[in-house]
Amino acid sequence: MWTLHKELKNYNYHEVIAHLRDVPLPRLLLAFAFTCLSFLTLTGFDAGGLAYAGRRIPYRRTALASFISYAFTNILGFAAVTGGVVRYRLYAGFDLSLGDMARVLAFCAITFWVGVLFAGGLTFSLNPLPIPHLGWLPFGTTRPIGILFLTLCSAYFLASVFIRKPMAIRGWELSFPRPSMVLAQFALGSMDWLAAGTVFYFLLPPGLAIPFTTVLSAFIAACVLGLVSYVPGGLGVFESAMILMMGSRIPAPQLLSSLLLFRVVYYVVPLCVAALSLTGFEAYSKKERVAKWAGFLDKWLFPLMPMVYSVLCFLGGVLLIFSGSTPGMENRLRWLSGFIPLPVLETSHLFASITGAILLLLSQGLRRRVDAAYHAAIALLAAGIVFSLLKGLDYEEALALGVLLLALWPAQRHFYRQASLFGSSFTSRWLLAVALVFAGAIWLGIFSYKHVAYSHELWWRFSLDGNVSRFLRATVGAAAFVLLAGISRLLAPAHYSPKPPDDADLEKAEAVVRTSTRSGACLALLGDKSLMFSPSGKSFIMYGVEGRSWVALGDPVGQVSEFPELVWLFKDSCDDYAALPVFYQAEPAFLPLYVDIGLSLVKLGEEARVDLSAFSLVGNARKDLRYICHRGEKEGLVFEMMPREAVPSLLGDLKQISDEWLALKHTREKGFSLGYFDAPYLARFPVAVIRKEGKILAFANIITGGDHQELSIDLMRHRPSDSKDVMVFLFVKLMLWGKENGYAWFNLGMAPLAGLDSRPLAPLWNRVGAVIFRHGEHFYNFQGLRGFKDQFDPVWEPRYLASPSGLALPRVLTNIATLISGGVGGILGK
Repeated sequence: MWTLHKELKNYNYHEVIAHLRDVPLPRLLLAFAFTCLSFLTLTGFDAGGLAYAGRRIPYRRTALASFISYAFTNILGFAAVTGGVVRYRLYAGFDLSLGDMARVLAFCAITFWVGVLFAGGLTFSLNPLPIPHLGWLPFGTTRPIGILFLTLCSAYFLASVFIRKPMAIRGWELSFPRPSMVLAQFALGSMDWLAAGTVFYFLLPPGLAIPFTTVLSAFIAACVLGLVSYVPGGLGVFESAMILMMGSRIPAPQLLSSLLLFRVVYYVVPLCVAALSLTGFEAYSKKERVAKWAGFLDKWLFPLMPMVYSVLCFLGGVLLIFSGSTPGMENRLRWLSGFIPLPVLETSHLFASITGAILLLLSQGLRRRVDAAYHAAIALLAAGIVFSLLKGLDYEEALALGVLLLALWPAQRHFYRQASLFGSSFTSRWLLAVALVFAGAIWLGIFSYKHVAYSHELWWRFSLDGNVSRFLRATVGAAAFVLLAGISRLLAPAHYSPKPPDDADLEKAEAVVRTSTRSGACLALLGDKSLMFSPSGKSFIMYGVEGRSWVALGDPVGQVSEFPELVWLFKDSCDDYAALPVFYQAEPAFLPLYVDIGLSLVKLGEEARVDLSAFSLVGNARKDLRYICHRGEKEGLVFEMMPREAVPSLLGDLKQISDEWLALKHTREKGFSLGYFDAPYLARFPVAVIRKEGKILAFANIITGGDHQELSIDLMRHRPSDSKDVMVFLFVKLMLWGKENGYAWFNLGMAPLAGLDSRPLAPLWNRVGAVIFRHGEHFYNFQGLRGFKDQFDPVWEPRYLASPSGLALPRVLTNIATLISGGVGGILGK
């Protein structure tokens, strides 16, 4: 952009557009003809590659694969990826191995670069171009480079003659093609570059006395610079290089017009044809599966579509704002003035830019699935179409907005959040994008009207040819609207801030907990986690704050229909405080909610749940549990369920047992996802106790899910006792009690790192976790915990961590460990 600005500072927008129209139709048709010849030549690359690999494929399929792959590669770059994927797809069914594909791709790449070296070597040597003085180069023209290129070509040909033994490279065998095939590579590669250079030559303004070889030399040099830059399609690099090399021979506006037209003829048109061809090929080859795949893609692309529509809405805003910075076409404005009053035209120009600014703002709401943003975007795109026609009969712009409108119209189901339209904070990346849009619009306007001297009267000038005045008013109006929206957002009431729950919050949460089918919801009543309620108060998220991480324990609790909006409310609040949203121990059923807000998933382990309807002590598989139970009864152990009303009177004994247990284990109280001894918390639940001769030996508080769906224990402690397996005895008796009282499941809790796959292609976290699970007994009894729970024959269900990806993950895991351990000291100690 800076190079183009420097080279074009003495020219204006009208000159560039005018030269675009000066290209005669015959020359334009010849350019399309040589484009076809170039792509036809490229099909020879693939045909030669298949012959080199020793495979035969019908030319019709070869030509299709070659054309589509090169059309995509020209735009996207990275030929080994883009071209390789397309070829592998279109050659499917012809039994090509990966080795065959590698040979085809290698042959095509070498033919391409052989063409560069041979055609470039000839043109650089026979018609050298001057090189700008760089200081570190010992020569001033391209002739030495051309000689070097031709030397490399000669070396390649001689190698094909004398080196016949295959070379082994990392397990792959590669051999030089036959000399006749190398000569074919020289011919095909050179013909391709000759045809592409001819396309550009015919798009230059007629009447220029510039030799074709000079244009071809500059063209090849600019293309090579674009290729080595790794910018997709060499975009910007190719144009800047051509202007630097040919700017002294061709006026910059004419050259820029030819470059833009070359992009359309040689890049955009073939890409559109290739995309339609690929779509037709896929639809025809799998017509019986199109419906099935449509449903499959809808399922997997559903979480991504709001982002796609957000980008489209943003681009619609960019289009309207940039259009407001460029002058209207004089003939259209004069024709339009015969039907529309000047005030309507002036107002439409201003409102079109303001509409574009609002679309930029709405793109954030679409990304967050806000339903009001969807309806507003539909209305504004329709308004943008009207304003585009009224301000200058810009039907191309109206057509583009119409396409965006048609794409967005059937997508209402993606936008379900009943949230405030501008209630969310603006992210730094979004603010930067908006700033770049307005910076680009201002630069475009300055470039378009550089021939007009600035004066204060321009702001108040209203006339049919007052393009610059309309640009000034529209740009300032749109920018002012965005600024006012930002100020109003800053002055809005503060969003939710985390705070410990008070007694009223806990009572409110307890009412919601009773409706949950999962026993883990009761951990909200510990009082050590903040509670974020839904607007109705019928659902909540419990979470802790450590560092920059807001860690939600489990999934939302309450009415499932409110979960999506509640998760977004949690995400928006994290954004307000620049915090990281995290969901710890998430269930598989709710993972799409976290993917929707942009989180990544990591498997933490597996949770064990015992089906109480099938649990008993009968059978050989339960003989160990049966033995422990019978032995405990012989030793005088008695199981007793104490209702919550009786718990306060037992708290003194329970506290003594808890202290003895902590001393025995040389540990400290944990928290967050684990219960700790807290008298008000324990008094909310029944307590199961094991007595011997009337004395309590062990206890566990009982937490339950609604409708008798689940039973579990949270805090469990015991005295140092002569009775072995007293806690197993407690578990067995509690499960039998739960079965008798109609509970469906008993939750044994999670086994960390259990069930992680250690295969070579598994994610890195899974492989590391699997190693720790197998060999980390010194730090934590991973396998022992899994083995203890396995004796009850549970159903294992995966549990996940949903968090930002990348470098944030180690920080998140450290913060979670700190929350559970009650501080950094709890991580380092027990």
